[in-house]
Amino acid sequence: MRKRTASMARRITLAAAGTALALGLAGACGGEAKTDGRGAADQPAKQADAGISTPPSRSSQSPRPSQPQPDVTGAGASGGRVLTQAELDQAILAAGDVAEFGVGPMDAPPPQGETADRPECLPLTAVINGKPEPLAKAASYRQLVGTKDGRPAVSEFLTTHGAQGASTLLSRLRAAVTACADGFTATGGDGPSTYTDVKRLSAPEAGDDTLAYQVTGDFEGDPVPLVFHVVRVGGTVATFYTANFEDARTPQVPPVLLLTQAAKLT
Repeated sequence: MRKRTASMARRITLAAAGTALALGLAGACGGEAKTDGRGAADQPAKQADAGISTPPSRSSQSPRPSQPQPDVTGAGASGGRVLTQAELDQAILAAGDVAEFGVGPMDAPPPQGETADRPECLPLTAVINGKPEPLAKAASYRQLVGTKDGRPAVSEFLTTHGAQGASTLLSRLRAAVTACADGFTATGGDGPSTYTDVKRLSAPEAGDDTLAYQVTGDFEGDPVPLVFHVVRVGGTVATFYTANFEDARTPQVPPVLLLTQAAKLT
């Protein structure tokens, strides 16, 4: 019997099917076509059915994709203040913040998630579960889908920890990426998961600190790259993730998402 990849990868398959990604929902099975989070989302007209809000056209005013939108309002998180739930909900990316992306809701994660078999890898499964540690005092979740052709599908969760907690979160993740480079296994969630390797990726400068890394899962015997970009502004952390179900190439999280989110938090 082939080992299954992480429940995170199966969740991203749901987004590819044009459904708002909901943490904790099982999606793909061995007989389904593989996708990189793009599949049926190639039909942007169906985004409304998935709860994705498409911003009004601003083609004549849109900045270059590598730059954040100039009209976002900062939440004042750069000093390390712990944002309230209401402030997080206002600060997370919304329709119109990035012209190239529609925005939809995403459910909070379920109570139970995956647990790594090695203690040093626990920070990685905490992020996979949608609950980065130290645990957040408040959290907000969104699904982001490219408005041009439904590509890429990226999910985000915004968590507030306070300055010390947020710095600890990034430090633990960096250590885990190094310690777990040769992979690990996890139990819980939808069943046992195998991750064959972990590697650090380059990340654009955004906020006070950034980290990008790839965790390669195993799905029906095929490698599935899961990519995470983490941005800290003061005591608040934005985590973006996406996956590639088509081949082993590393999927990309557009820098404009990270830059604009950092601008909304500052």
